[in-house]
Amino acid sequence: MQLTAKKQNRYFWLLQILGWSILNSSVFILAFAFSNTYLFYSFIAYTVAGIGVTSLHRYYLKKNINLSIFKKKSIIKLSIAILVFTLVYFGVVILVELIYESIWDRTEEEIAFIMEKSNYLLGIINSFISILGWTLLYYTIKFLLRNSANKVETMELNTALKEAQLNTLKGQVNPHFMFNSLNNIRGLMLEDVDKSREMITKLSEMLQYTLLKNDVDAISLEEELEMVDNYIALSKIQMEDRLTFEKNVEEETLSFQIPPMIIQLLVENAAKHGIANLKNGGSIRLKIYKEDKVLNIQVTNTGKLTIDENSTQLGLKNIRQRLRLLYGNRGTFSLEEVSNEVVANIKIPLT
Repeated sequence: MQLTAKKQNRYFWLLQILGWSILNSSVFILAFAFSNTYLFYSFIAYTVAGIGVTSLHRYYLKKNINLSIFKKKSIIKLSIAILVFTLVYFGVVILVELIYESIWDRTEEEIAFIMEKSNYLLGIINSFISILGWTLLYYTIKFLLRNSANKVETMELNTALKEAQLNTLKGQVNPHFMFNSLNNIRGLMLEDVDKSREMITKLSEMLQYTLLKNDVDAISLEEELEMVDNYIALSKIQMEDRLTFEKNVEEETLSFQIPPMIIQLLVENAAKHGIANLKNGGSIRLKIYKEDKVLNIQVTNTGKLTIDENSTQLGLKNIRQRLRLLYGNRGTFSLEEVSNEVVANIKIPLT
C-alpha cells in the first residue's frame, strides 16, 4: 500500500520521538539508578535537541537533494550537510550544559560527571555518528518507500496503458469515416474504376494498420506518414479541391520512433473539425523537424478552434494520455488558435 504524504509525515514524527528516546534511554536509565537530576534533564533536553536538529536536517535534504538525480554534486551537498548539522547538534548539546549550569546547583558527583562528558573531541565524534546514522536510516526508509511507490505506479501505468490502447482503438476505427469512404468509393467507381480500386487498397491498408499497430508502443515516423497519406487521399474523394495538404518533413526524422496513429489522429481532427466545416475548404500543413533532442510535430489547419459540446474529444484525450504514459512530463501536446488557424503541437523526447 502506498503511503500518502500526510501519513509519511505522521510516521516521521513518530519515529523521531521513538528513535531519539531510545538513543538517549541509557541516560534515562541512569537517572533512575542514581536519582540524578542532571541525567534526567539531559535525557529530556538531548531528545528534544536531537528531534529539532534532525528535523531541520530533513528539511534541508528535501529542499536541496533530489534522489532522482543523485550525482557528485549531491554527494558533496550531503557531506557538507552532515558536517554542518553535526556541529549544530554538538552546539545544542553544549548549550544544554550551559543552561543546566545556570539553573541548578551541582554536587561534586555532578561536576565530575560533567567534566567527564566535556571531552569536546569525543562529543563531536559522538554527534557525527548520531547525525550520520540518522541520515543513513532516513535515506534507507526513503528508498524503501520510493521503491514501493514505483511498484504501485508501474502497476497503475500498465493498467492505464491497456485502457489507453483500448480507447485508442475506439478512436482510430471511426465508423463514420469508414462509411463515408465506402460510399465515396462506390460513387467513384462510376467515374474512374482504376482510381476507385486504388482507394479500396488504401482503405484496406488503413484498416490493417489500425488493427496490427494497436498493440505496439512505437513505429517509425515514415510508416506513420504512409497512413496519413492514405487518409488524405480518401478524404479528398469527398472534399476534392476543398482540401489541400502540405507536408514538410526533415529527412533525418523519418527513422525516429513515435506512438502509432498519433499524427493520423491530428490530421483527422483537422480535416473533420476544421476543413469539413468550411464552405470554401482550406489547407492542412504538416511540419516535422528535430530541435535539440526533441522531435517537433506540428499540424496546422485553416479555421477556428471550436469544440462541439457533444464531442467526446476522444482522439485528443488519447494523444495526451499516451504521451504521458510513454514519456511522462517530457512529452507534451498543445492545441491553440493562431491568426485564424488551428495549430496542434506535439513534442516527443528523443533520449
